[in-house]
Amino acid sequence: MTNSFSNFADLASFIAAETGDTAQSPLYGAAFLEHDERAKLSPVDESEQLEMPDPEQARAAVEMVMTTLFDVFRDTRLEAFASDLAWGFVNSFHVVAKRISDREDDAAKELGSLARSFDPSEIYASQLEEAQLLCQTLQSCRDAMECMRDHAAEVYRVETGRPYSPTRGSRVSNGVTASMIDARDYLASRARERREQFAPEGPVVVFSGGQVWEDHEMLWRGLDSIKARTPEMILATTAQTKGCDAIAQSWAAARGVKVILFRLDRRLGAKAAFVRNDRLLALKPVEAVICEGSGIQMNLSQKLRQAGVPLHVVKLAQQRPAAQRQQRAG
Repeated sequence: MTNSFSNFADLASFIAAETGDTAQSPLYGAAFLEHDERAKLSPVDESEQLEMPDPEQARAAVEMVMTTLFDVFRDTRLEAFASDLAWGFVNSFHVVAKRISDREDDAAKELGSLARSFDPSEIYASQLEEAQLLCQTLQSCRDAMECMRDHAAEVYRVETGRPYSPTRGSRVSNGVTASMIDARDYLASRARERREQFAPEGPVVVFSGGQVWEDHEMLWRGLDSIKARTPEMILATTAQTKGCDAIAQSWAAARGVKVILFRLDRRLGAKAAFVRNDRLLALKPVEAVICEGSGIQMNLSQKLRQAGVPLHVVKLAQQRPAAQRQQRAG
């Protein structure tokens, strides 16, 4: 029997039913929550009765777009460009999520300003309620957008073997009304959430290496052994887009490990890399892996040793010969 669909939503519903992803479905269910039956998307808009999209349809839509893109181009002369197009699709979610987050920050500042200037009038209570609704609506939109971005990024990683990475930056007192208390509680919970996203807590493992490296399995095995000893580890890398750092970031994406990317601050000129090494050291890492590269890696190794950080130095000569790697891959 052939199925026909008159609109994309029906197609997405069919795909969702046929290809339910048990790993992604709970994430979508949690991200597409509605804090309130009303929604407010800007300070000047009136609140409306707007529902979130169906999470299963959203999940199926992301899955379909990403996998179809790779499937259509596979084994054709356009296959080499599929990853670039897919990256752009993931990045569009990231950019929009960032814009929503910026609006959410502005709304939270306004909410904070209202919360600090208590007024017992009904007008004030209404303004406070509307400001909180705006924050909650934007938060739910950001959560949904980030969920779809992370799902698309995982498909991208599976298809290309590389993790998605954006080009830059990468998250009560007595005697007050109930709405006043709610606003303060909301601001406090939002601050904790975003602080954990942008400053995750956990033991830091520093990783740095040169841009020329072939034996990725060696690095994956080494990082796996560290994670076995330190399950809650956070990986801090020197953020190079090829070679050792790229391999380590791929490992982190596959293992669900948070990564802190220490990019060069080009404004510092010739000393930028050495300042970056100092900033890595300031994280007080519990362990470090340095692969043979340039004098920058040598400088970082020296600083780590002086600080007494357990250090693993990996030499280029320790890699397995190419023939052995190909034999294992085959």
